[in-house]
Amino acid sequence: MKSASIQQWVPGLHQLKHYDRSWLKDDVRAAISVVAVALPVAIAYAQLTGVSAIVGLYSCILPMIVYALFGTSRQLIVGPDAATCAVVAAVVTPLAGGDPIRHMELVTVMTLMTGGWCILASRFKLGILADFLSRPILIGLLNGVALTIIFGQLVKFIGIKNSEEFLLQSVIDTPWIIFDVHWQTVAISIATAAVYFAFKKFQPTSPAAMISICVASFMVWFFNLDEQGVKVIGSIQGGLPAIHVPHVEVTTLRELVMPALNLAMVSFVSMMLTARSFAAKNGYEIDADKEFKALGLANLASAFSQGFAISGADSRTAVNDANGGKSQMVSIIAALLVAIIAIFVYEPLRYIPIAALGVVLIIAATSLVDLMGIWQLRIRNKDAFYLAMITFVAVLVIGVIPGITMAVLLGLVQFLRVIMRPTDELLGIDKEGTVRALDSSDKASPIPGLTIYRFNSPLTYFNSPYFKRRVLDCSEAAAPEEKCFIIDAVSCFTHFDLSVMATLADVHNILKSRGIRLVVAGRKPSIRKWCELSGIPIGDGGLVLRADMFVAIKLSGCYFNAVGEGHIPEIQKESENSVEDIRVAPIVA
Repeated sequence: MKSASIQQWVPGLHQLKHYDRSWLKDDVRAAISVVAVALPVAIAYAQLTGVSAIVGLYSCILPMIVYALFGTSRQLIVGPDAATCAVVAAVVTPLAGGDPIRHMELVTVMTLMTGGWCILASRFKLGILADFLSRPILIGLLNGVALTIIFGQLVKFIGIKNSEEFLLQSVIDTPWIIFDVHWQTVAISIATAAVYFAFKKFQPTSPAAMISICVASFMVWFFNLDEQGVKVIGSIQGGLPAIHVPHVEVTTLRELVMPALNLAMVSFVSMMLTARSFAAKNGYEIDADKEFKALGLANLASAFSQGFAISGADSRTAVNDANGGKSQMVSIIAALLVAIIAIFVYEPLRYIPIAALGVVLIIAATSLVDLMGIWQLRIRNKDAFYLAMITFVAVLVIGVIPGITMAVLLGLVQFLRVIMRPTDELLGIDKEGTVRALDSSDKASPIPGLTIYRFNSPLTYFNSPYFKRRVLDCSEAAAPEEKCFIIDAVSCFTHFDLSVMATLADVHNILKSRGIRLVVAGRKPSIRKWCELSGIPIGDGGLVLRADMFVAIKLSGCYFNAVGEGHIPEIQKESENSVEDIRVAPIVA
């Protein structure tokens, strides 16, 4: 009983209790590799967020430990993420007004809000939101964020400052600011990129980002380039994080609520894509609701330790998996190694040049760019292509946060469009006596005098008027001798809704006035109960309910006439191959 409770509330701890000691060697090797990648990236993302470099390290320590205890993925590594940091910076920078203390306070508050939204979503079991942002929308969003990061870091590459908020304005101004290039900074940037790509080519498994930053830092220290105008991180205060309670006005808090919600959504969807892909590769399942909770607790832990918002890190997760990481122990060991550096060995970080971090960020953001993926959608699915392009252009033109808001709204509109105007179809009998959809293939024939209708979506108050219109249109289009109209209840009557039942009563009355009997097939016990609650008569003169489609067709009165006259074969077997078929079974006497 106790073990089951631990597995339910702290799944990572449950798995660690059954840890196989033979995994330790692989987990230690994977943890060292993760740290080698995480250190330079965390420092770079701290610069992107607009906070001190040490904050990037704080954002790795407690969140990794918390996720290791509460998460359900064995390979996922959480930490600073390009898209997450870009969102935080876009929201906080205008509100901070250039005050670094206020900037950090706002970052902490937004991280707390993000964690709170995630835990609230987990409480209401909204893990299904992992599927809310469709793949095309996410592709457009990540491409837009990636290009925004790349162009934003290019100015650091050449050693100038660009204060423009929007990407397009930055691009327009680029030809004019090029004359302010700082050539020593350019040299550092080129050297960093050269070392990175050289190690990636000749030593693909080496921590190229860390090595390239170490080389750049050595150049700054050896040649005193910081005294020649090359900007560096400078003196930082390491050690244990000092707990600081942020003081933020209520009006400012209101401005952070919706961006934090957007950030929680994007972080969760991005994390789930990574977690699911590696879970599938390693042959196990993850729990979306528990992942939402783990992400929320990790963000709260980050805020508590003076860090910023985090998400699933795909590059560090890939490094973990490639080096044979077997369990969440990788995150715990990696967190302890980062803690040692942040608390005791932070002094050398002061020589890291800002330009080198910009190079690392540009390289990291490049991995998010998939313009070809957007273009391929044009061939496969034009609607998906338009969704991706609208999101992509929105992020570039109106900014990251409005672009994300638009992406969420597009996802909602896309969902409502499918639910409000779903597909529907008429059913008939094929040559083998199987009930299936009538289509252009002419494999099935209608039953004379009988219309069988299927509505391919759950019925609710906002699509019931469309359902009513489609039923009446199909009835009017049927032959004049139509005597019975059967509705497949299995596909559309999924829950009780008074508006839906009122619509059903209207359809019944209209068809009855035309001399047509309305039959609802399937879900008989539930629909009988709903009719009683709604006051809809059943039986003689009222709505006819049947247990399933087979019974409804057999008892319609039109079926045996059609079989006897040779219009259709007798229904005699279940469908086996086609997903369009209605599976039926013979009546048992």
